[in-house]
Formats: sequence, structure tokens, C-alpha cells
Amino acid sequence: MATIVDLPPAKPSEPRERLLARASALFYAEGVNTVGVDRIVSEAGVTRATFYRHFPSKTDLVLAYLQSAHDAIAAHTTQLAADREPEAFLSALGDDIAGQVARPGFRGCAFINAALEFEDGPIPRAVAAHRAWFHGVVRDAFAAAGRRTPEDAAQHFVMLRDGAMVGGYLSDPAAAGATFTRGVDGLLRFS
Repeated sequence: MATIVDLPPAKPSEPRERLLARASALFYAEGVNTVGVDRIVSEAGVTRATFYRHFPSKTDLVLAYLQSAHDAIAAHTTQLAADREPEAFLSALGDDIAGQVARPGFRGCAFINAALEFEDGPIPRAVAAHRAWFHGVVRDAFAAAGRRTPEDAAQHFVMLRDGAMVGGYLSDPAAAGATFTRGVDGLLRFS
């Protein structure tokens, strides 16, 4: 898995995993800046000392949340790509994204949401690293599929994805997913 954040290696522990799981759910559902450390500590059932032993600051926890989200996306993307030709992978990736937009509790892209809350510092850098990774995966798939302009096709795909993620949260998820799928179909036919 690609690393998108610069954190010291984590010591795996059950309290750390509880903290990260609870924080991840809260950050995604409510936003990073609206959720305080006290609430995370309380809902994870740990002490503040335990929190700070695993995460020296809330920023470190947010970065661990983003790395965890990236790792899950990367693993899922690798699974989608397995045993598929590049064009079939891109189509499956498009269908998967359209399906995500329609899921109950969908609140947009964790990375776009985080980017909206922070102007500079390590969090926007982690978001940029994830986006560069995703763009590269899509670009490489378009190139492997023999497209003339894989960079342009990847830019279109990522922009369509961003629009679907935001539109699926702010308006009609079914329409956002269907529009995204039509856009991906068009890219696969004409790029």
C-alpha cells in the first residue's frame, strides 16, 4: 500500500484500533473539526493518556484516519482490478463508485470533505497524495487499455468522480451515480 502520510510506525493495539475506528466513523459522519478529542476518547472507552500515547495530537489521528481510508480504497481498487482487462477494470471502478454514492449514510468523499476543512498543513498534503495515487491508477489503466490520451482521460474520470461524490451527497444520489456511469461509458468509448 502507498503511504500518503508521514507518521511514525504505529504500535498495533486494541485501544488504538478502537480510537481510530470511532474517530473514523465520527469524522466521516460529522466532519473533522466538529468532533473533539474528548468525545472520541469517551466513545472509544479509553483515557486521554491512552489517546495521547497512540496519537500525539488530533492531527495525527486525522492523518491516521486518512491513511486508513486510503488503505481501504487501495485494497478495494486492487481487488477490482484483479483478473480484469484494463477497460473492464475502469468500467467496474465506475460501477463501484456509482454504487458508493447510492449507499445509505453516504456523506461524500472522506478526502474531499477533509480538504474542505483544512487550507494547509499535513492534512491537505495527505489528500493531495491520495488524489495523485488515484489519478495514477486511473491513468495507468487508460494507458494499458491503449487510449491515445490516458492523462486527459484520467483527469476527466477523476473530475467526474469528484462531481458524483459531491452531487451524490448534496442532491439525488441515483441521478449522480447514473450521470457518473454515463460519463465513464463515454470516456471508455471515445477517449
